[in-house]
Amino acid sequence: MKVAVTGKGGVGKSTLAAGLALLMARRGQKVLALDADPDANLAACLGLTKERRQSIVPIARQVALIEERTGAKVKQYGQIFKLNPEVSDIADRYALMHEGVALLVLGAVERGGGGCACPESVLIRALVSDLVLGKSECLIMDMEAGVEHLGRGTASGVDTMIVVLEPGQRSVETAHRVVRMAEELHMKKVQFVANKITGEGDAMFIRRAFPDDRLLGMIPYSEEIRLADRTGRSVLEGLSEEMLKHFVSILERLQQ
Repeated sequence: MKVAVTGKGGVGKSTLAAGLALLMARRGQKVLALDADPDANLAACLGLTKERRQSIVPIARQVALIEERTGAKVKQYGQIFKLNPEVSDIADRYALMHEGVALLVLGAVERGGGGCACPESVLIRALVSDLVLGKSECLIMDMEAGVEHLGRGTASGVDTMIVVLEPGQRSVETAHRVVRMAEELHMKKVQFVANKITGEGDAMFIRRAFPDDRLLGMIPYSEEIRLADRTGRSVLEGLSEEMLKHFVSILERLQQ
């Protein structure tokens, strides 16, 4: 199963992505969690210590790797380099294991000018394509608010795009924009998870915006999750049985 999780910044994308990845690992599934958001938070949500998080070197900053695979120097323009670099071993070599989840952080590509046909960008696009189309393990991708890391061919290999939103108009508008982008890429399935729900009024607001058959579930606003973040624990650590049921229900609906 290959899942991309996206939505407006701050809605809880990383919270959901980490929760799903940890639950799948607990069930004995081989899981790769890919942090494709330049504002990387997935490691913290998975519960990695500050020291381990600081030791992570994102793929976009692995200069020796990029230059070896593309045949070009980083931050030098006007070069000829490989457009299809070898990437099939990168996840095994660079992913960090935690609680049964293999974590790989892409990092942000420093863009020059209006676009970036640079070695870093080429390597990352090839890597994402390989992870989606070429690997057999479960893949949970924590995306930025869009589908920029997915090309047209790669998008067709994603089983589900989950758009996380909160009960607010700006979040809903962002979700609708993501849906339009996903449709342009011919993505098979786009579903929604509502987060930070405080009551029936919030739930009704979400249901008016999105049909029930595309809504995987709603996660209540949780002091438990907020406390886990403050104390450096994973999103699932210390959750009550009632709160955990919301994540389990979303995963089970996703796997139907």
